[in-house]
Amino acid sequence: MVGVAVMCLLVACQPQGPEARFQNYLSRLGRTLSVDVPTVNPPTLPRAPRTGQLQLDIQPGSLDALDFLALSGCAVQVTIGKRNSSLGRLARPSQRLLLELEYLQLAPQCIIYQREQDRNALADTLEQAWKLKRQHLPALIFNATLGGEEYRALWHTPVTTGLYPRGTSSQVITALEAINGQIRRWLAGDYQAHNRDFEILLSEVAAGDGGALLKTLAIQDAWLSAADTLLAERMAKGPLCTASTRPEAATILPNVIRKYFIGEIQPDAASLGRRYHTLLPPAAALEDLLNATLPQLYRDWQSTRNARFAQLIGAPRRHVEQLKLIQQSCITL
Repeated sequence: MVGVAVMCLLVACQPQGPEARFQNYLSRLGRTLSVDVPTVNPPTLPRAPRTGQLQLDIQPGSLDALDFLALSGCAVQVTIGKRNSSLGRLARPSQRLLLELEYLQLAPQCIIYQREQDRNALADTLEQAWKLKRQHLPALIFNATLGGEEYRALWHTPVTTGLYPRGTSSQVITALEAINGQIRRWLAGDYQAHNRDFEILLSEVAAGDGGALLKTLAIQDAWLSAADTLLAERMAKGPLCTASTRPEAATILPNVIRKYFIGEIQPDAASLGRRYHTLLPPAAALEDLLNATLPQLYRDWQSTRNARFAQLIGAPRRHVEQLKLIQQSCITL
């Protein structure tokens, strides 16, 4: 019974799922080259800041004390009423953004109407509020998107990644591109917005796989870096082949590479690369649009995240270079 328990414990400690392929490949490299397999440590990943730390403070302006009844005849009256209600004051960042966009769209017509009625003081108040909201628009957009719960969920690190990136769809990419298109339009002065559509797009972003992509790339990097270490240890002992010797390892190694790296690891590595090059551009595009608004805490995380991605995405290429290097002495014979 003790033997069975020990065997179960050993099995439980073995990598499961996709990592088992890396373990198998690494073990075969070690046996082929007579080098001990190095320890593979779990990767550490940058965690996105909490939304409460990121939300930008936006001053309410002068509409709170406005005579609501004096706006009779203006469509913006309803908007201001919603904004000044208890629900409006506690609105989520996305709803706050949509209310302010509604004001930016409707207020100009009301300002013209008030001036026609010789209510210049009221018109001035509405116009000052309009200018202030336009000035605050990038910050409002940041709070509703990059600084919001949905975008943080995009970068949530899952406990397990399963067979990722298999089964991913273009839905999150389409949603990111659609949001970016709306934001470009808003920043250019077209303030039309469809509330329900915008909220649906945000929910699709929240279901996205930025965190899964980062974690899976980090796992791949950890295993391939261990393989690179193994190859470097063997090369430190001298060339695999010499003018007078061609060891059996020189014949076995290409077969190991072809079957277990090219055949089992590279297909998913290529899929990861494709996912990186399709998911990251629309995710980064909004950061470029709001660059002047990004708080320092976000910039710090953004810089760390981008540097980590840049390092991780090159792991397969670096490993291929090491494989070429160790075989070079045998190819030239």
